[in-house]
Amino acid sequence: MKKTTCAACDCELGPETVTVKLGGNAVEVCCEECAKALNEADAATSAALSDKE
Repeated sequence: MKKTTCAACDCELGPETVTVKLGGNAVEVCCEECAKALNEADAATSAALSDKE
């Protein structure tokens, strides 16, 4: 069995995962808190990149 880890905190994923779309890719995280953190980081990165244009 392949072990997978959370894209945000690197904890091992259990049966209750949350899928988040970032830049067109789906990533799995362990909980809603990690999903929120990744969404906020993605939004901040997108805003920073658009400011440079």
